[in-house]
Amino acid sequence: MSEPRSSRPPPFQPRFTVGLFYLAGFFFLYCLVLIAPQLWSVLQSVPPGPDQERLAAEAAREAIRGKLLIALFASLATTALGGRVGWLPGMRAPR
Repeated sequence: MSEPRSSRPPPFQPRFTVGLFYLAGFFFLYCLVLIAPQLWSVLQSVPPGPDQERLAAEAAREAIRGKLLIALFASLATTALGGRVGWLPGMRAPR
């Protein structure tokens, strides 16, 4: 004989908090992808040392200027789509 289903609420699932972590992670990933070509060119052309660090920081600032909104919207879209489709663990809707 089958057990009757209990009317207890589902266990606590912090989907919002997990979603914020995914959003922040995707944001930093997209920022890194957007500045990687400029950083690579600095690393290839300047010998290691303090000048390389300074030039890399300047190149990263110049590369990301104006592209932060692109990274933000891309991370929002990725998190929303991944949560809706169910690709992101912890964001899946209960069945």
